[in-house]
Amino acid sequence: MPAFLHKRESFFLLAALALGAVAGVVLYLSRPTTLRVAVGPRDRVETHLIQSYADALARAREDIRLEVVPYDDVRDSAAALQSGRADLAVVRPDVRLPENGLTLAVLHDEALVVAAPPDSGIQAFSDLAGKRLGLVAHHGADQPLVASLLAYYALTPAPAGAAPAPADPGGALPAAAGSVALVPLRASEVAAALAEHRIDAAAVIAAPSAKSAAQVVQAVEAASPSHGATIVAIPDGEAIVQRLPELQAVTIAAGTFGGRPKRPDDEVKTVGASYRLMARASLSRDTAASVTQHLFELRSRLAAMVPTANLMKAPDFDSAAEATSARLPIHPGAVDYYEREQQTFLQRYEDWVYLVAFFGGGLGSAVAWIGQRLAREQRARIDAVLDRLLAILIEARTTQDPAALDALAVEIDGLVIDVVRHARAHSTDIRTMSALILAVDAARAAVADCRRDGAPLRERAGRVLSLHPASGA
Repeated sequence: MPAFLHKRESFFLLAALALGAVAGVVLYLSRPTTLRVAVGPRDRVETHLIQSYADALARAREDIRLEVVPYDDVRDSAAALQSGRADLAVVRPDVRLPENGLTLAVLHDEALVVAAPPDSGIQAFSDLAGKRLGLVAHHGADQPLVASLLAYYALTPAPAGAAPAPADPGGALPAAAGSVALVPLRASEVAAALAEHRIDAAAVIAAPSAKSAAQVVQAVEAASPSHGATIVAIPDGEAIVQRLPELQAVTIAAGTFGGRPKRPDDEVKTVGASYRLMARASLSRDTAASVTQHLFELRSRLAAMVPTANLMKAPDFDSAAEATSARLPIHPGAVDYYEREQQTFLQRYEDWVYLVAFFGGGLGSAVAWIGQRLAREQRARIDAVLDRLLAILIEARTTQDPAALDALAVEIDGLVIDVVRHARAHSTDIRTMSALILAVDAARAAVADCRRDGAPLRERAGRVLSLHPASGA
């Protein structure tokens, strides 16, 4: 095969390999990142929300995909994140807070909503001393949460059938031995329990705008002679959160439960729990930022299927430093999204670009040096053949020994064979090949001339006489 064809095929092969490598890198970098998200409990609104989010990501062909893994309880989903079996998890911090969990978003807050008839004399949470509180619990952790709040006010939860100790009659502060009987109820039983004086107030832990909270308030209104309900305040929310950092201070806005008449007529401070989407601390900032960004960008689509999506919000923080050192730390990637400080491609891989540029230059120089060294070795072999051919040319001119000339001719043939094999295996420039051809021709011509000029005189005379036959013949 001609050398120029060999060069062209090598160039196309290298170009195809380079394009294939670039395509492979592009495909690798553009493939979506799949994350496992643990959700509990099953068939709750949080599970439907995250599943809808995963479906929306797949339909939009985003760079993030979610593999939803349902669990029986939110405690189990937090444990999955803790043990590394999940990258993301729905967590309720007052139930279980994983040590490696950082918040991406608050899916929704749940407030302790306590409603009492207006004539019950219950205006604040501390007024529950010596009362019976009906609790509509949706989760096993609801009663421990209420018990923690009672303990803050030096109240003791009592069994449902026990008569609570009365409050201190000398003032508003309940006695140290004051207790509150917790009566478990279903929402449909609240009105009857109030009418039968089995409870003095009703409580539920739910999002203030949720139907379950409205049902409890409406049941209290239905059982009250004045058809009203007092939303009991817990004004010490900030102080309670300092002692119980897994809880949230929540404000129930005026008119949350109706506007005619407005219920409540003014905002009410209380406390509650939050359901959060958390990520493992080792999740990259870019991935965490993408998950958070898509979650809020797709909120309108999610709300059409799961109205609770409208309750999603960013965690409260004033600065990035405060966010990462808060009582419930926020993932730096989520902070990047909230602060609009997400990195561009060049910013993200800036260090790698500099390293490739720095080491790439040195690597290119090394490759060029190796190429020059190999080319020099190839030329050295050709130069050795050229030098030997020139030496044969000189030797042939200085000898008339037929045996020595025959040996030189055989050596020339061997050199020609060696050069041809070398030229087939390696690309050789035209100038070098031209020099080799001239040297071979010159050496062979010198050997041929010396053979002819060194023949015996009788043989040469015979050749001459053979050209001129005798006249008498």
